[in-house]
Amino acid sequence: MMFITNYLYFIILMPAISFVMAGLFGTKLGASTIGKLSTLFIAISACLSTSALILQVHSLYVVNVTLGKWFHMHEFDLHWSLFFDSISCTMCFVVTFISFLVHYYSLGYLAADPGLTRFLSYLSLFTFFMLLFVLSTNLIQMFIGWEGVGLVSYLLINFWYDRKPANRAALKAIVVNRVGDFFFLLAILLIWSFFNTVDLINLTGLIYLEYSPVTIGFGWQVSKLTLIAFCLFLAAIVKSAQFGFHTWLADAMEGPTPVSALLHAATMVTAGVFLVIRSSFIFEHATVINNYMLIYCFYNYILLHLYRILSICI
Repeated sequence: MMFITNYLYFIILMPAISFVMAGLFGTKLGASTIGKLSTLFIAISACLSTSALILQVHSLYVVNVTLGKWFHMHEFDLHWSLFFDSISCTMCFVVTFISFLVHYYSLGYLAADPGLTRFLSYLSLFTFFMLLFVLSTNLIQMFIGWEGVGLVSYLLINFWYDRKPANRAALKAIVVNRVGDFFFLLAILLIWSFFNTVDLINLTGLIYLEYSPVTIGFGWQVSKLTLIAFCLFLAAIVKSAQFGFHTWLADAMEGPTPVSALLHAATMVTAGVFLVIRSSFIFEHATVINNYMLIYCFYNYILLHLYRILSICI
């Protein structure tokens, strides 16, 4: 148990150290030194994530580590904490491994670019926020990671900020993703108002006790869980760039290739999928939304393939 706890600390700490080092000491140490050290820190995080995944597979440990109190307001206590189970450790492995590949590839791809150290600091910050998102125990901490990933995505797409297409693409990405952020925040507010907690562990036990409806307007009544699941589903499809909200992902190609080809395609868009998986205990009791999700995913698959065929033909 102690081994996994220590792994958690260092898995999320390594990208943070890499960000601070590249951001503050990039010009003093030089791009070459910073590039090697930054890649090394991310490699350490990836190795620890791999070891933690192997341990979790063999032992099936579930660890909840409290780092400290965040704030207290009346009956509302919120702590900084990390939650480690089979879902989060798998995502940690994916995020750190892909981030390591992106860091390593960027050393050659942007070797002649004067902004290499700035780019590496953005990548490390992206990795930190993504890990914060997948390791969070409560929804507000998840939302910070969710927002942080979106912010750094804007900075990465707009890396070459002197190019107008990059400016427009970055602005488009952050504006479209604000839709998903709004629905995620709305879901958090609904959960707090209905259950008086935002802790995922507590919610798992409370969710089975709540089936009462709520009036949403014009006399319509829906289950509270259905309303929450609907907001979470909308947040997920926007973040994952599904059909109807996919336009920002193509424009992300205005950023450097490591950003558009790997980070957005393989890590950031999985944040929406992870949100659905992590809140699956809510969707289990929202059968109406499950049906809509099935229909949407089917048509999304068909429409995206038609869109690709038309793009090739035109």
